[in-house]
Amino acid sequence: MIFFAIVLQILFGQQRTTNNERLTNMEFTIETDTGAYDLTASVRLIGEDVLVAIWGGEKPHIGAVAIAQPRPSLKNPQVISSTASVICLVGHKEDELAKAAAEIIAAALETQVVVTAGIHWDNLEPDAIQRIIQNSEILIDMILEKCINEFPSSKK
Repeated sequence: MIFFAIVLQILFGQQRTTNNERLTNMEFTIETDTGAYDLTASVRLIGEDVLVAIWGGEKPHIGAVAIAQPRPSLKNPQVISSTASVICLVGHKEDELAKAAAEIIAAALETQVVVTAGIHWDNLEPDAIQRIIQNSEILIDMILEKCINEFPSSKK
């Protein structure tokens, strides 16, 4: 999965090849289809930047916003990593999702990324929370796969 490859690259400093072309003029909506706690994302390219809105559950909303930018890894400057800032509304818990998604997408596509996230299901059990985390990883993989495969000029 792309998600785990990017995480391993960030953590362990695997090098990537790059080119100077950027994604442009693209917008799509994508959703997981695992049968439980599925998530949806709307992705829009704004110039060279990427805007992602992630939502799901009984009461979709905006609970957190993260902005990330690519940068050389602190461990290995030959590797692209990223850094992010997050704003989380009081009482919301989407900050970790928004931050992780923004950082992964920014590093993978080597561009600035904004992610909003708002997910709500009532009375979740711990296994349901794990399922939502898994679906968020699947969703990020789907976003990256679509960007990279359908637009060969994107970062690889």
